[in-house]
Amino acid sequence: MAEVQTSTHSGELSQRFIEFVMMQAQQASLFLGRIPSPQSGKAEVLLEPAKLFIDQLEMIQEKTRGNLTTQESEILKSVLSDLEMAYVQASYAVSSPVQAESPAPSPEEADKSTAGSPESAPEETESRKKFSKSYGA
Repeated sequence: MAEVQTSTHSGELSQRFIEFVMMQAQQASLFLGRIPSPQSGKAEVLLEPAKLFIDQLEMIQEKTRGNLTTQESEILKSVLSDLEMAYVQASYAVSSPVQAESPAPSPEEADKSTAGSPESAPEETESRKKFSKSYGA
C-alpha cells in the first residue's frame, strides 16, 4: 500500500511540476506578445521580463537535470525551445519597426535612386572608406 501512495504522490508532483513550467511559459508568452494583456486586451512585447522567465526556466532545467521524468524533461525542453524562438522573433520585430520608421525619400529622391547614376556609387564607396577603422597593424 505504501508503494501506491508513493506512486500517486510522485504523479501529483510530476503534474505540479508540469503545471509550474506551463505557468512560467505562459508568463513569458504574455511578455513576448503572444497572449493579449489582461488589462489592455492588446499584445505587448516586453523583452526584459520575458527574458527573466526564460532564464528561470533554463535555470530549472539545469538544476533538475537527471532528476526529471522523461515526460517532464521533454516538456521543459520543448517549452524552452519554443520560448527562445519566440524571443528571437519578438526581439527582431521590436527592432525592425525602428528601421522602418526612418523617413521615406520624397518621390523625386526615389526617382533619382532608381535611375542609379554611375557617379553616385563611387562617392558612396569613398564616404564609407573615410569612416572605416582598421585595428590591424
